[in-house]
Amino acid sequence: MTPERKQKMSELLKILQEMHPEVDYNTHQTLIDDKVFDSFDVITLVAEVNDRMDVAIPAEELVPENFNSYAALSALVERLEEEQ
Repeated sequence: MTPERKQKMSELLKILQEMHPEVDYNTHQTLIDDKVFDSFDVITLVAEVNDRMDVAIPAEELVPENFNSYAALSALVERLEEEQ
């Protein structure tokens, strides 16, 4: 992983931890399914990723699979960055 990518993923983890510091994002795989994240959290997360990481998450990507874990969200952000 490049230093730039590592920094971006660190920023993503920081955003998540600010939202729900009680969650272990390295192991939790069902954030949506377990109702850790609700719809407001998803919208907040989308806004924070856009503002702090300069990555726009389009409406068609707002599906539970993309937000169920830190790994899924990291993959989404990485894919969207590559498409830009």
